[in-house]
Amino acid sequence: MTRYMSASDSLRQKIAVDSACVIKMDEKVDKTNKDLDRPVVKLWFVDISDFGRTSQFLLLSSAIFVAYLIYGYLQELIFRLKEFRPFGWYLTLVQFLCYLIFGLLEMYVRKNFTRKIPLKTYALLAFLTVATMGLSNTSVGYLNYPTQVIFKCCKLIPVMVGSILIQGRRYNCLDVSAMLSMVIGLILFTLADSSVSPNFNTYGVILISLALCADGAIGNVQEKAMKQHEASNTEIVFYSYGIGFFYILVGLVISGNFFPAFEFCRQHPVQTYGYGLLFSISGYIGVAFVLSLVKASGALIAVTVTTCRKAVTIVLSFLFFSKPFTFQYVWSGLLVVIGIYLNVYSKNRTSMDQVMLDTFTRMQTCFRSKRTSYRNTLTEV
Repeated sequence: MTRYMSASDSLRQKIAVDSACVIKMDEKVDKTNKDLDRPVVKLWFVDISDFGRTSQFLLLSSAIFVAYLIYGYLQELIFRLKEFRPFGWYLTLVQFLCYLIFGLLEMYVRKNFTRKIPLKTYALLAFLTVATMGLSNTSVGYLNYPTQVIFKCCKLIPVMVGSILIQGRRYNCLDVSAMLSMVIGLILFTLADSSVSPNFNTYGVILISLALCADGAIGNVQEKAMKQHEASNTEIVFYSYGIGFFYILVGLVISGNFFPAFEFCRQHPVQTYGYGLLFSISGYIGVAFVLSLVKASGALIAVTVTTCRKAVTIVLSFLFFSKPFTFQYVWSGLLVVIGIYLNVYSKNRTSMDQVMLDTFTRMQTCFRSKRTSYRNTLTEV
């Protein structure tokens, strides 16, 4: 009898141990599945995937602000050298060389040198990238910097006009309202700039407008190439800026602007090459931070953060560099911001409505609880 009881007890113990092992294995599997579902989020090379969502957002947003505020400050500072204003393309050449080296180093660190996108596609991407950044950099020499930033906020305009003319696409009232708000804001901002700024030049407006058109096209080409060939951001940066570097170099040599720019930069190495290197580093890191924020919090949050960053850039430009100011800048800038958020709302109406509803519900609940607490206090008194 004792023998049977001990056998029964040992069987129960074995079943209990097996059950515990199964539970632990299930917990490990669940944890592994959660880890697989969670996106890998990096602050440059630092993995912050284990941080909470709020911590990720605060870290990445702060990093974006720091990187791009340095980028904007240095870009305007470089063009404070009046003799450097005709050499915007040379600054772009230096920037492309830096991005090429950074991309190569990042590919080496990640041990990934495979090219997935055809060179023909990269030739087009490089041309659009050169047009976007080269024309944008050159325009700073002919425009008030806040005006250049406002123009760069309005990429939606050429995208919508191009898709209407080329694809025959139709847009809803919100999208049309967003574009009209941006157009009116741009016109008013430009008129304000032309009336008070001694540096205003119509040539600068033409340059930044062409840069805007190229910027509107480059996103579609990049997105299509990445989806078709599943290429990494590092690969696209390396080949786009590498081919673009040779485009600019050939253009500068043929036009005869390379050697005058080289000679001027040789005479002012700190203000040109020194600031240009820091300018390139901050821009390259800023792009990586924005992509990480998109992965961690979504495109809507990323657009909000980058728009706020541009607004702060404009304010700091007036604080750090003396320039004439008029309140028409404020009203026209607000029209552009309204246009941006109408566009974002049009694309994310359901999620934004839900966020606003949740916020209103929380505020209402908080107000009711405080009112109830206040009434109870009065009753006790």
